[in-house]
Amino acid sequence: MYSYPPCPMQCILHISDNRDSTVKRSFSWCLIQASPRLQCESKVQIPINQQDQKTKYHNGVTSDSPMRLRMEQFIKEQQSEIVAALSAVDGKPFKVDAWERPQGGGGTSCILQDGNVFEKAGVNISIVYGKLPPAAVEKMRVDHKNIASPTGEPLDFFAAGLSMVLHPHNPHAPTVHLNYRYFETMNPDGSPQSWWFGGGTDLTPSYLFDEDAIHFHKTIKDACDKHDKAYFPKFKKWCDDYFFVKHRGEARGVGGIFFDDLDDKDPEQLFAFVQDCLKAFLPSYVPIVERRKDMPFTQAEKEWQQLRRGRYVEFNLVHDRGTSFGLNTPGARVESILMSLPLTARWQYMHEPAPGSKEERMVKVLKEPVEWV
Repeated sequence: MYSYPPCPMQCILHISDNRDSTVKRSFSWCLIQASPRLQCESKVQIPINQQDQKTKYHNGVTSDSPMRLRMEQFIKEQQSEIVAALSAVDGKPFKVDAWERPQGGGGTSCILQDGNVFEKAGVNISIVYGKLPPAAVEKMRVDHKNIASPTGEPLDFFAAGLSMVLHPHNPHAPTVHLNYRYFETMNPDGSPQSWWFGGGTDLTPSYLFDEDAIHFHKTIKDACDKHDKAYFPKFKKWCDDYFFVKHRGEARGVGGIFFDDLDDKDPEQLFAFVQDCLKAFLPSYVPIVERRKDMPFTQAEKEWQQLRRGRYVEFNLVHDRGTSFGLNTPGARVESILMSLPLTARWQYMHEPAPGSKEERMVKVLKEPVEWV
């Protein structure tokens, strides 16, 4: 915190007229005699992102660090681990694209296109510092009563998340989506004011293999059950409701988990829950893609996959709140937002799967969610 001396010009303008004109021109006299309420004072508050950079430089990140720094470190570690594992599956490296946000923060987008296994794969992290305008603060207060901006000024916030979408070449290998995030509003000194976790993961096959859906859900359920046995059924239902293509009357995929605004327990407990969910990704998905990536397929099956990816695009661009929020945010990084879209997709007028076909079975499950475990 710094305080600057009064502005000499304003001091001179407000000195009493009964003083000698020579004295009026004395800058030293101005500093002593100028009215305190008319002094030009400027209070400089170090931005919170700079405070955090200083903390990390001098102290590193420990279990005593603010939650925002611990979440940032965790998702960076997980991104590295996941990218390494997926590169091993595919045989090709990811392109690493690091970027900075002028208002504070930045991120790293790891992208693989036209790989051996993945047609398109993205594993992104974003670390964002910014200010919420008063209107946004009031809107968020509906779900988070602790959010407040007493002065009516924009409120400091922090958001960190890891998001991932994988679209394999083989129509028998499912698409998968994952996102885990942390959001925090802060007081001027950098202390947390209001906070919450959100996230989830879901599987979107073009062809249904029951054993794949069961394995995926069981792995996630095991991670949830370590913390609260009510989590999995609650978050599975939330996932089925959220990832629903309303104008088509069908789900985007076969489900998973989804949650948001999670702040009802101790932050350490919830952080541990999110950590276990994210760590469960590789064992939940890699065995599936390893089983399916080399299966033979026909051109007709590839076209069906592209039709299903058309539905994926429809959901993301029409219904997904995260995509809509990102595209409507000034200065948003559009390439990172749209990395979730497949490289290819298909729309065919009035297409209906043949009765009794594998494609028809897939659609029936999408219209009526299944409890896999």
